Amino acid sequence: MDTLFTLMSPQVFASACVIALLAGFIKGMVGFAMPMILISGLSSFIDPQLALAGLMLPTVATNGWQALRQGRAAAWASVKRFRVFLLVGLVTILASAQLVRLISPQVMLLLIGAPVSVFVLIQLMGVRLRLPESGRGAIEAAIGGFAGLVGGMSGVWGPPTVLYLTALDTPKAEQLRIQGVIYGLGAVALLGAHIGSGVVRSDTAMFSAALLIPALAGTWIGLQVHDRIDQATFRRVTLIVLFVAALNLVRRAVFY
Repeated sequence: MDTLFTLMSPQVFASACVIALLAGFIKGMVGFAMPMILISGLSSFIDPQLALAGLMLPTVATNGWQALRQGRAAAWASVKRFRVFLLVGLVTILASAQLVRLISPQVMLLLIGAPVSVFVLIQLMGVRLRLPESGRGAIEAAIGGFAGLVGGMSGVWGPPTVLYLTALDTPKAEQLRIQGVIYGLGAVALLGAHIGSGVVRSDTAMFSAALLIPALAGTWIGLQVHDRIDQATFRRVTLIVLFVAALNLVRRAVFY
């Protein structure tokens, strides 16, 4: 703990815990947005690299919990159901990561945030957009490829994933589970990458570990709310959080 307080004051750490609690609550309720909330909130008063290190362990832990909440068999069933999305997305993530220097971060964030915000706003206004049954495999491959493409270049693959699952009207328990699988695999890869980059080291890892308690507590509270809301309410709350996330991407693109 003494090492932790060489990085920040107790007051700053307390503020970080409040943000982790909020991020966990939203994560538990709708299944996504924890990294966005943590990086945006923490970066407002600590170094962005320290904020990035801080979100690592909470992100890995909460996604693992989310993916395995109904057991390994249920998680594996979700993997099989969305295997095309996952496989195509993985390939395009690996390929597009090599292209990261060719497109500016501002352009990429705007390309994600602008269409997603318009799409979500249309749905919030009452227009229900559903994917056709015919040709769904090709549609899944296309959306998985797009999510992987933007994820490899920008590190943001949540909005396309959530849009796809919402358009399918995926049952809320399965939507949380498959998001946990997708984001969990990405979070483990991200953790490994930043151990190599030096962002995650002994002192910053202690900060990340300290945020586990409020993040997990918030996730537990959010899961209790998730279990008590119906599918229609879950869908609307998901769209609202997604709309805020998309607008945040546009903000970051404009004021990068």
